[in-house]
Amino acid sequence: MKMRVSSVQYHLHTIRSFEDFARQCKHYILTAKEFDSEFVLFPEFFTTQLLSIGSETGESLSIAELPGFTKQYQSLFTQLAAETNMHMIAGTHVIRRNNRLYNMAHIFYPDGRIEEQAKLHLTPTEIYEWGITKGEDLRVFDTEKGRIAILTCYDIEFPEIVRMAVAKGADVIFCPSCTDDRHGFHRVRYTSHARAIENQIYVVGAGTVGSLPTVDFMRANFGQAAIMTPNDIPFPPQGVLAEGELNNDMIITADIDLHLLDEVRKKGSVTTWRDRRTDLYYDWEKAR
Repeated sequence: MKMRVSSVQYHLHTIRSFEDFARQCKHYILTAKEFDSEFVLFPEFFTTQLLSIGSETGESLSIAELPGFTKQYQSLFTQLAAETNMHMIAGTHVIRRNNRLYNMAHIFYPDGRIEEQAKLHLTPTEIYEWGITKGEDLRVFDTEKGRIAILTCYDIEFPEIVRMAVAKGADVIFCPSCTDDRHGFHRVRYTSHARAIENQIYVVGAGTVGSLPTVDFMRANFGQAAIMTPNDIPFPPQGVLAEGELNNDMIITADIDLHLLDEVRKKGSVTTWRDRRTDLYYDWEKAR
């Protein structure tokens, strides 16, 4: 009923090769492994760091060229998940499918499986500047430790989609994020906390820090990793189990106790999940 989770404040900076990227990822993963973590979360768009490598002629790479790294990215995290016996929620990576770009979250299982969740709600930059296509389906994923969902950044700002995930049995929402200023960061942070309270679940967030001076729309980052809980007696009073230092290159780790969710849903100070007025509004459990 417990899972140990690490979340990464990924430091974006210019690199020269895929090997540089792999070394940085491995550093965070081995750090999580030293803490005996079972899950590690990377942020949204952290693979845009690969665009800073540039072309052979020294020209900048565009977002449309990021899918060219997909095989290397998947091979790297498949190997690391197997070697460390950890579940890797490896942020998001832009893939090309049916000639369309998707902002795709990936989970790499220790047994070699790879599962995907496309981002469902897109920002204007993703749509109009990068030409990314919205995902169509919400998925939940079974692990040895429990059922989880992956909702990326802007997704967490929509309460309906989180209700749907929890109705399908998800107790933990992993939220890889990438925000460029305080406004975007706090939108994601406040709504993540609201979703934890509304649904009596855990929300694990990860963020990008640093800068990619040669990559359009990735020149500024404002981020923090955090693990949020319901606000009730078994949990910290502010509903934050762990959080990093703003904009620092670091990793946080904490134990998530799923049994506590059962307790507060049955007999908490408030029972927000049980007390939904499904006579007044839609009951997503009927759609399971």
